[in-house]
Amino acid sequence: MKARVRNTALALAAVSTAVSPTACGADAGSTSDAGSARKISVLLPDATTARWETRDRPLLERRIGQLCGDCAIEHANAEGDVAIQQKQMDSSIAEGVDAIVLTAVDARAMAASVGRAAAAHIPVIAYDRLAEGPISGYVSFDGQEVGRLQGRALLTAMGAKARDGRIVMMNGDPGDPNALSFKQGALSELRGRTTIAKEYDTPEWSAETANRNMSGALSALGADGIDGVYAANDGLAAGSIAALKADKVTPLPPVTGQDAELAAVRRIVDGDQYMTVYKPFGPEAAAGGAMAVAAARGQRLDGVATRRVKTRGGAEVPAVLLTPVPVVLATIKNTLVKDGVYTLEQICPLSLAGDCHKAGLT
Repeated sequence: MKARVRNTALALAAVSTAVSPTACGADAGSTSDAGSARKISVLLPDATTARWETRDRPLLERRIGQLCGDCAIEHANAEGDVAIQQKQMDSSIAEGVDAIVLTAVDARAMAASVGRAAAAHIPVIAYDRLAEGPISGYVSFDGQEVGRLQGRALLTAMGAKARDGRIVMMNGDPGDPNALSFKQGALSELRGRTTIAKEYDTPEWSAETANRNMSGALSALGADGIDGVYAANDGLAAGSIAALKADKVTPLPPVTGQDAELAAVRRIVDGDQYMTVYKPFGPEAAAGGAMAVAAARGQRLDGVATRRVKTRGGAEVPAVLLTPVPVVLATIKNTLVKDGVYTLEQICPLSLAGDCHKAGLT
C-alpha cells in the first residue's frame, strides 16, 4: 500500500478538511484504504519562514512514505496563529491519528493541546521546537550552538572594532524556545567582547517588525553608531538590512542570519549579509519522520534517538540533536552547493554574475 499525503489549504484551521490525496513517493494516481492506514499529522507553524513548506514538509513526507507504505500523512500550516494550531491539534485528536509531528507556533501555548493528545494516547513528536507538555520525542538542532556560531562569526567580521563597537541584537520570537537558546548561545560569545547597544525580541519572527526595530535603533544610535547586527534568522536579517539601506548606512555593518534561505545566500554573495547558519534539513526530517513512524506503530523511540533531553516540565524524552553549520561567502560551495541545497545557477542570477565570479562560484 502506498503512502498518501493529504494537503490542507494553509489558512484552514482543521486538519480533517484535507483535500485531494496525492502520492508521497508514489504515483499521484495511487489509492489506498484510508480506514486501514496509519495516520500521521504534520503540523507546521507558519509560511513566513520559507523552510517549513519548501524544505521540511516535503522531506518529512518523503521519509515517512519511505518507512511506512500504509501511512496517510495529513498536513496543516497554522500561518503563525496559535488558535488555528490548537484547532488543528484538536481535529487530529478527534480524528484519532496515530502520531502528530508538531512544530509549535508558541511552545507554552500548545502545552494543553499536547496534554490532550497524550490523554488520547496519541504520541507527539516535537519537531525543531521543544513544545511544552507531555511530548514523546524531540528532533532539532543544538540551539545554543547555533547562537554561538552566530556570535563568533559576528565578532570575527567586526575584527578590531568589536572591543569598542556597538551591536544591535535582533532576537527571535519569545514564544519559540529555540529563540531563547539562540540568544543564550550568542550572548555566551558576545558578552564582554563588545557592547550590546540595543536588543529586541521579534514576535512571529516578523521581518517587518525587525525592520521597524532597526529603524528605531538607527534613530537612537545614529547611522554610524551600529558596528554589527545579530539577527537570529535570515528573515530578521532581511528586515534589518532593508532598514539600514533605507537610512543609507554605508558600508553596511556585518549581519548574521540562520536557515540558509536562498535570498540570504544571495545577500551574502553581494555583501549585504555576512553569514547564515545552515541546518541540514535532510537529516532533521529523516530523524523526525523515523520518530513519527515508530511512534505511530507504538514502538520505542530510543532506536531513533541518540540522546535524551529534559522538557520544561522536567521529564526526559528521547531526542535527536543535530549539528548546525556556519556559512560565509568562502564556504557556500563546500556546504550548500555540495549538499545539493542550491545549484550555482540558483545562487548566481545575472544580477550577481560579477560577485559570483569574484567569489569563485562561477
